[in-house]
Amino acid sequence: MKFIHFADAHLDSPFRGLSFLPSNSFNQIYQAANQSLERIIDLALKEKVDLVLIAGDTFDSNQPSPHSQLFFAKQIKRLTDSGIQVVMIFGNHDHMKVDDLLITPSPYFKLLGPDEKVESVSYETRSGFKYDVVGFSYLNNHITHDLIPDFPEKSNNYTFGIMHAQQKTDHQDVYAPFALSEVTDLNYDYFALGHIHQRRVLSDQPWVVYPGNIQGRHINETALKGCYLGEIDEKTRQTTISFKRTSPIVWEKVTLKLAGPVSKKTLHEKILATLKSNDFTTYFSLTIENAQYLTEEERELIQDSSYWQGISLELAQNSQLVDVRFKTQSLPSLSVEDQATSKQAAEEIFTNSALKEIAAGWVKKSTLTQELADDPEFLTEIKEMSQVKLSSKLRGVSYEIEEN
Repeated sequence: MKFIHFADAHLDSPFRGLSFLPSNSFNQIYQAANQSLERIIDLALKEKVDLVLIAGDTFDSNQPSPHSQLFFAKQIKRLTDSGIQVVMIFGNHDHMKVDDLLITPSPYFKLLGPDEKVESVSYETRSGFKYDVVGFSYLNNHITHDLIPDFPEKSNNYTFGIMHAQQKTDHQDVYAPFALSEVTDLNYDYFALGHIHQRRVLSDQPWVVYPGNIQGRHINETALKGCYLGEIDEKTRQTTISFKRTSPIVWEKVTLKLAGPVSKKTLHEKILATLKSNDFTTYFSLTIENAQYLTEEERELIQDSSYWQGISLELAQNSQLVDVRFKTQSLPSLSVEDQATSKQAAEEIFTNSALKEIAAGWVKKSTLTQELADDPEFLTEIKEMSQVKLSSKLRGVSYEIEEN
């Protein structure tokens, strides 16, 4: 028996902050999730799998666009027309009513547990191999209680569990929180998870697996994206899985570390050498370490999106530079007095509470700005960029004093 496990397609997901891209590049990334899903369906048909498991958040919202609904329905029909069983659940993003799906009715398609109740279904492959699938769908955007106790004991059949959920933490347990020991104690043969956008094999005896999302949506969703292809030995019930990349675009973070001041030409050459192209389209975030060595003019140049587009024209596979960040390790060129001033300013100004107070009006503009204001990584970047600018300003004042 063969199966495919994927989750978190997030069709209709907005790709914010990329409006500066040329229209053809922006359209490419906007369509990337659809292309990745279509490749997964192509893989299922090529491998002649028996089962496709879809572990939630197929759509980015519970009111998907008609275009995405029809696109998804078309892809599912390709599977069901070929006699491939599809079992799907809703996640916290696409919590919908079953009647809202535009899927053509078929005995080969099943939305599992649409009333947020654990449901079990049984099937049989063409070769006569019997298996169960057990799971539930979201009806609301949050499920605050653990549903693992509602999963039934394993039958004699090969058993798949499927769930859109997150391991229990000390906070924000609102996505069907579970403990890994609870899942492994069920002793299901394969537990297909969704919700976490990174590939994670939590256990291989028995299998408990997150496939990650099928297409990275921003620079914090790096690495190859796609699905898992599983194969079961019907005699021994031993299961092997292999990851299959299907995403047309990959996000990657790279770092350029400066050892000292450089000319614009040398800086340009170093940036190009750092953005090593893969054999697929890559969207790069470049971090420049020891950014205190950059002049203000150099910083302004490499922060300009027009410069990014110029760099991108020299990259292979239609890859793009879409983000530049600065990081400073020290302020070596400052006098002792200036270093003391910088340290005092950092202690007084570069606190999360102070930054949030400064940004109080800005965060009201959209949900995105609110999320950024609460993002520790974003606040750290703001602090580092401010320190680089302060260093440059203080250096400039020192040079003017020395010259005069």
